[in-house]
Amino acid sequence: MEIELLAPVGSFEAFKSAINNGANAVYLAGTRFGAREKATFSNEEIKSIVKEAHINEVKVYVTVNTLIYDDELKDVLEFVDFLYNNDVDAIIVQDLGLITLVRNMYPDFSIHASTQMNTMTVKQARLLKEMGVQRVVVARETSMQVIKNIIEDVGIEVEVFVHGALCISYSGQCLMSSLIGGRSGNRGACAGSC
Repeated sequence: MEIELLAPVGSFEAFKSAINNGANAVYLAGTRFGAREKATFSNEEIKSIVKEAHINEVKVYVTVNTLIYDDELKDVLEFVDFLYNNDVDAIIVQDLGLITLVRNMYPDFSIHASTQMNTMTVKQARLLKEMGVQRVVVARETSMQVIKNIIEDVGIEVEVFVHGALCISYSGQCLMSSLIGGRSGNRGACAGSC
């Protein structure tokens, strides 16, 4: 089994540090559609990061891991088009409808199912693979046995968080912050109410 060290980057300093410390890949968010509100990059910055990463043989994955509202569809598809045409290695997606649209528009664009999808069963992983997803980022609550079963039974790449925000609710499915404080985790603004 091949292991990839993937690091989140929310600044150029973090990006440089990830590359200099042996990351095989980095993930980041654009200014919209990512669940990390304050850790974002402009399109021009993304282009620059992709070029430098690829020179250093590091992959770049971009999060498009919020649920997409109807009035955002045109904008999110323009963003995905930008990412595809600027050699981003994969997008990390939460919205099932967006997965279907991207797969139809860009059959060769690698899609990773975000931890925001709360995938924690073999059945869910199998469905995502059937939809054309190459990698599933399992929910943080997923047991080691289930992760092993997904790898063996589904034959899909599996990504596991070894560190990060560990909410007490289900990954990507909590409404507590938005209900209590008007800050939506779906928009990267979770207040950590739990």
